[in-house]
Amino acid sequence: MQNLEDCSDAVLLKRALAGEEPAFLALYERLKAGIFRYAFYMTGSRTVAEEVMQEVFLMLLKEGASYREKRGEVGAFVFGIARNLIRRIERRERVYEPLPGDDMQDIPASNFSEDREALANQVVRSQVTARVQTAIASLPDHYRQAVVLCDLCELSYEEAAGRLGCAVGTVRSRLNRAHHLLAQKLETLRSGQPDIGTTGTEGCLI
Repeated sequence: MQNLEDCSDAVLLKRALAGEEPAFLALYERLKAGIFRYAFYMTGSRTVAEEVMQEVFLMLLKEGASYREKRGEVGAFVFGIARNLIRRIERRERVYEPLPGDDMQDIPASNFSEDREALANQVVRSQVTARVQTAIASLPDHYRQAVVLCDLCELSYEEAAGRLGCAVGTVRSRLNRAHHLLAQKLETLRSGQPDIGTTGTEGCLI
């Protein structure tokens, strides 16, 4: 029997649907990181991204029989499931709440008084991260998809086009327009708040 590592995604899916748990686990390991990153950047929530990732694979077992290799890669098929799940979540939630950068979540409380300058730098990075997340979240969906896939998930134009079901030129055009919109939005956000780039520890609330 062919080694699982040598199997294509399509073969792994076929074997997983036939009840081979090792094949399903191998496919899960291959695709989980990409799904998580996409869901995280689209929603701004690690918790939601984890839920989406789990739901995607549950749905893959239910709907995987409808996959046709001639229509595209398994990765694109799975992306379609994730995209629909996220749209459903967004319709339900309606409101996007950007999270602070993960760096802030990893700072032990005991360090707060030990290194005030390092903490101030963490705060600055957190504020910048929140601004970028807010700007990306406010983009129209087709522009946001292009930014998340190409800039954040680091897919090629060809890969992004396959995921979105459009031409490579369309992805390039959307990404270019999205970059212009982001620059405008980030400038608006920056001009509406104090310049954190020049703020020292004395300007920090902590």
